[in-house]
Amino acid sequence: MTLKVYLSGEIHTDWREQIIEGAKGLDVAFDSPVTDHAASDDCGVAILGAEDNKFWHDHKGAMVNAIRTRKGIADADIVVVRFGEKYKQWNAAFDAGYAAALGKSLIVLHGPEHAHALKEVDAAALAVAERPEQVVQILRYVLTGALPG
Repeated sequence: MTLKVYLSGEIHTDWREQIIEGAKGLDVAFDSPVTDHAASDDCGVAILGAEDNKFWHDHKGAMVNAIRTRKGIADADIVVVRFGEKYKQWNAAFDAGYAAALGKSLIVLHGPEHAHALKEVDAAALAVAERPEQVVQILRYVLTGALPG
């Protein structure tokens, strides 16, 4: 059984690569949003035309990105949403809520400093991890029943 995992959220660190590398050998297919920040920001105007107003520039990009994100989350068996330390990821909160509303198995990934701020998001998750390797261990357990170590 191939497990489809959507990796959503923070794009400024290598957490996705850590999970993908750690899951080598497992029957897992990964998907994610576009992580090239400039491409993600500018996709709407690049495809649909320029905007003089920054609000509409960002709005077009958000809507085009939402098509990809909604499809990825809808197709996933498990959605992992990462909240990073430096930036506010409001889109990650939306992705977590959307995944939960669709009944997807949700894993939230963040450091302990966000535990209070994300308590409602965490409450929707089936697991809350602090490190990418914990996500890998969850995936391994789900697929094989093997515990770490």
